[in-house]
Amino acid sequence: MALSGVSAVPARRHAGKRDQRVAFGAAFLGWMLDGFETYALVLIGSQVVAGLVGRDASPLYFSGLLAVQLVAWAIGGLFAGVLTDYFGRKRVLTYSILVYAAFTGLTALSPNYWIFIVLRFVTGLGMGAEWGPGSALVSEIWPDRSRGKGVALLQSGFGVGFLLATGVFWLLKDTGPNAWRYVLLVGAIPALLVILVRRHVKESSLWLDTNDARRQAHARAGRGEALADRDRLLTRFTLWGILADPTLRRRLVRLLVMSSASLIGWWAVSTWLPRFVGAAVTQHSAGPSAATWIILGYNFAGVVGWLAFGVVADAVGRRWTIWAYFVGALATVWLLFAVPYGSIPILGAFVLVNGFFTLGQMGWMATYPIELFPTYARGTAISVIFNLTRFLAAAFALLSGYLVSVFGSIGIAGLIIGSVYVLGIAVTLIAGPETKGTPLPA
Repeated sequence: MALSGVSAVPARRHAGKRDQRVAFGAAFLGWMLDGFETYALVLIGSQVVAGLVGRDASPLYFSGLLAVQLVAWAIGGLFAGVLTDYFGRKRVLTYSILVYAAFTGLTALSPNYWIFIVLRFVTGLGMGAEWGPGSALVSEIWPDRSRGKGVALLQSGFGVGFLLATGVFWLLKDTGPNAWRYVLLVGAIPALLVILVRRHVKESSLWLDTNDARRQAHARAGRGEALADRDRLLTRFTLWGILADPTLRRRLVRLLVMSSASLIGWWAVSTWLPRFVGAAVTQHSAGPSAATWIILGYNFAGVVGWLAFGVVADAVGRRWTIWAYFVGALATVWLLFAVPYGSIPILGAFVLVNGFFTLGQMGWMATYPIELFPTYARGTAISVIFNLTRFLAAAFALLSGYLVSVFGSIGIAGLIIGSVYVLGIAVTLIAGPETKGTPLPA
């Protein structure tokens, strides 16, 4: 059934298998390296602050790094979402990769904390800009019956990037006070992806058709001709078109609540998890490698959670799968931070289960919203949902640092902020219709 009064996309619009593979590969690698950059900062943040501010610096310096990255990511993502609807998925994907790769390399050369912040802000703009066009491109070329699996596999690249960042950090952490610089230099590699994207990735035919229709609608408007309803939508600014439609507006608001729960809850856990695990390992006199293996396990479990989400969402449906992940995320936050673990192996098991639900659940943001909004505003809609809530996540990243300072406990801070998953549980089943197996709205 078509959504919100727009016609469905016929199956013939799906790209050939080679085009699917190439576009998927480019988007996957870009998103994987976004994951690398995101988690690399979590891992090296303490070294950055120690090297550029001092070893006795307040935890707020560390939280500040994360907050700046989140704000930049949100701004870059919001602008890119609009641009990808007007200039195409491929073009925006290309330039976003180039920006974040180049400025990641420059950040490695930072002489002080404030220059690091400025360069990291620009890096974050590029990182945020990459997700929207990549997700839209893959979703628009993937078969309807297995779109959940395809998009979930794409999103799992973020978790693969976490694994890569953990591995690179583990290899370089003992190379001296400049270890964090070497980790960031590795993050400049995505610049090579631009060659792949520019030469081999084809633009979504669905976007090309919509863009042609938009140009024709503007031409008719310029000649003073009467416009059909769809033509009027195509001539409006994409976000205003969403807000003017009561059905799309309700979906946007509810999905924003869900996205807030997912991102705030995840940051409450992942931001402080390395320190939480490190302190536990030290307390139990386990070897330092135990902490590394537990964090690797968390990221690996997140990748599995992403992949499982796609399989279950295609089999059971989007809404109930998302709801179940929110329930699992809330339960495992309390399991991790409120239940005594007794030993390092039990702690590792708690972390694994938590990673499956908290990191793995974010796959819904590139699956369900894409299927609820029409092509002319799809990039705008999914980027608003994914990135507007990053401003809230940035605020809560700072709040988490404050709570850790006040309570002297990462666990209490994690429990307080992680309880935000209740919002997702409350809203998911009324966010929109079930979209399993349905064509994308045109």
